[in-house]
Amino acid sequence: MAFVNEDNLTDLALHRWATARPDRLAELMTALVRHLHAFAREVELTEAEWAAAMDWLAATGRMSDDKRQEFILASDVLGLSTLVVQLNNRFSAKATPATVLGPFHIDGSPTVDFGHDMSDDLPGTPLFVTGTVTDTEGDPVPGAVLDVWQADAEGTYEAQLPDVDEARLRAKYRTRDDGTYCVRTIAPLGYSIPMDGPVGDLLRRTDISHYRPAHIHFLIDEPGYARLITHLFQEGSDYLDTDVVFGTKDALVVPFVRRDPGPAPDGRQLDEPYLHAEYDFVLDRLPERS
Repeated sequence: MAFVNEDNLTDLALHRWATARPDRLAELMTALVRHLHAFAREVELTEAEWAAAMDWLAATGRMSDDKRQEFILASDVLGLSTLVVQLNNRFSAKATPATVLGPFHIDGSPTVDFGHDMSDDLPGTPLFVTGTVTDTEGDPVPGAVLDVWQADAEGTYEAQLPDVDEARLRAKYRTRDDGTYCVRTIAPLGYSIPMDGPVGDLLRRTDISHYRPAHIHFLIDEPGYARLITHLFQEGSDYLDTDVVFGTKDALVVPFVRRDPGPAPDGRQLDEPYLHAEYDFVLDRLPERS
């Protein structure tokens, strides 16, 4: 019988977790055990530090619910979320780059018409985002659904507000037959990630900026194409080069061009200045199943 000591503990744990099923779970768990044990040995982890880590994880769980995902936020600021995105989106160089989902996506946004104003008269500078959705050969993707969400002009998401009964700055738009889309909203503001939880407590002990540049989220999950989760960042926004979740990419930074009152991209007349961003999303086709 093998009794546990410092020298054989890792091998014993690896042997036990190698029995997990399916094989992929065994691969994941044995790698996790191996790296966790190596980390503890490298830093000579103390019992007090281990206990503090357990308390932090428990507090992170208590902070998480259907509207706020503190564990996703932790993954984001550690760079893990972006790394997983990179590992899982090694597609054509022509396709739109992916980036992090973030902790504030809400399922079930309403499907709206071309040019619908998802700001619903919230204060802010009007913003139109227009363009096309195509494949890497330039062929349009008609009927593609763009799930869009963002922060308001003060940097706040619906998920951060209590008792919101209707969708706020989130909607699903469909492309027309020629692949074109038109989103009407207000200009978002760059913002601090939530600092009132365990992630914020940890960041306060560092020199890391806790701000994100101004951006709008897009999720396009069309059958036959690789799922795309991405942002559009406002050119010239603060914090582009210090994004706390490592989400900024050059190809996703676009100008929000100021336009005078007059005809808007949705065909209507506006009596106030507005901003206009143009972006063409490019999707990778998935291989056909035989």
